[in-house]
Amino acid sequence: MYVSQNAVMKRRDFIHWVGLGWIASSLPVAIAACSSQTAPKSSTGDWQTVGTSAELDKAGQLLAKNSPVGSVLVVGTSKTENLTAVDPTCTHRGCTVVWQTEAKKFACPCHGSEFGIDGKVQKGPATTPLKTYAAKIEGDSVVVKPT
Repeated sequence: MYVSQNAVMKRRDFIHWVGLGWIASSLPVAIAACSSQTAPKSSTGDWQTVGTSAELDKAGQLLAKNSPVGSVLVVGTSKTENLTAVDPTCTHRGCTVVWQTEAKKFACPCHGSEFGIDGKVQKGPATTPLKTYAAKIEGDSVVVKPT
């Protein structure tokens, strides 16, 4: 069977344009998949209650996994002048960090990352600091606000 040169070029052009159309239609999906996702924030940006001062005093820390601002770990007691509050999700692989009172640092039990009391990375493999919150006692409640 004989096919003219013009017919071959038309098929190539057709395949080329179909390929470009497929790439163009897939681009919004790829961009959405690569965009960063943030933790849920309160609608007002105001102080949000994450627990009680009694809960904080019991262990010297308070983990609120489903607070209005997302997951929060508050360290200190109701008598502490400055409370520390971070998102306890390790920025390396998403494990929950634990507070080590003696060493005064947050440590990831999964891969060994360590973070200072300010949330900054002290030891990898994590390279991004923990998200921090302002924290205080209001009445009998422990409240936090994204910083």
